[in-house]
Amino acid sequence: MTEFTPGLSVLGGLLIGLSAALGFSLYGRVIGISGILSRVLQFDFGEIHWRLWFVLGLLGTPLLLELSFGSMHGFDPVHPLAMVIAGLLVGYGTRLGGGCTSGHGICGISRLSIRSVVATCCFMGSAILTVFVIRHALGVTL
Repeated sequence: MTEFTPGLSVLGGLLIGLSAALGFSLYGRVIGISGILSRVLQFDFGEIHWRLWFVLGLLGTPLLLELSFGSMHGFDPVHPLAMVIAGLLVGYGTRLGGGCTSGHGICGISRLSIRSVVATCCFMGSAILTVFVIRHALGVTL
């Protein structure tokens, strides 16, 4: 199973909130990774500088921490094919939902967007249903 790490969880939440507040106050932009990554991959040169650094930091920081301190999350490694399939499903859901969980759940709800509240309820409902089916209906423990 996983380790209970409330300190790391609170720190992570504070850093996510800080990055969302800074992104909105400094750039006037919602910090949703799907939109940021999409614009980087489209080579949107108007604002690529901060978006590219954001993506590099998002990918590089966990790798740097893993190399420096070892695994801190308590999870067993996942098969690469499973990660690719999961990534494709998340990408599809992001397009379908008009944004990602960070954009809707953090930035959208804080701006009192009804669309984001509905989207976040759908995300969370799907996650709860998935965990229930996998753990209780199928009896699989991860």
